[in-house]
Amino acid sequence: MTDSLSVTLAALADPTRRAILARLSKGEATVNELAEPFDMSLPSISRHLKVLEGAGLITRGRQAQWRPCKLELAPLKQVDGWLGKYRKFWSGSFDRMDVLLAELTTPPKKGRKQ
Repeated sequence: MTDSLSVTLAALADPTRRAILARLSKGEATVNELAEPFDMSLPSISRHLKVLEGAGLITRGRQAQWRPCKLELAPLKQVDGWLGKYRKFWSGSFDRMDVLLAELTTPPKKGRKQ
């Protein structure tokens, strides 16, 4: 069994799916609206949507004959939480590098022995 974080990251690995999510971040859209900027068939877009839906990144509603897609944030929050642990490491590394660079670029004070 694959964990939900792995499923989400696999879904995010494809640039077309990331572009679809970027579009949905602006609001709901139909499959035709989502397919518009891509040079691919509707069945291909539908396959991408199924992957996103399977990862919980989108849901599809039903309004009359329309099935608008909507972005779901919970899986992205899970990814952000996982990355947050590493963000602390990166920030600490950059802080230490800033201190080192400041030490290296600060000219020695007069009267100090080197």
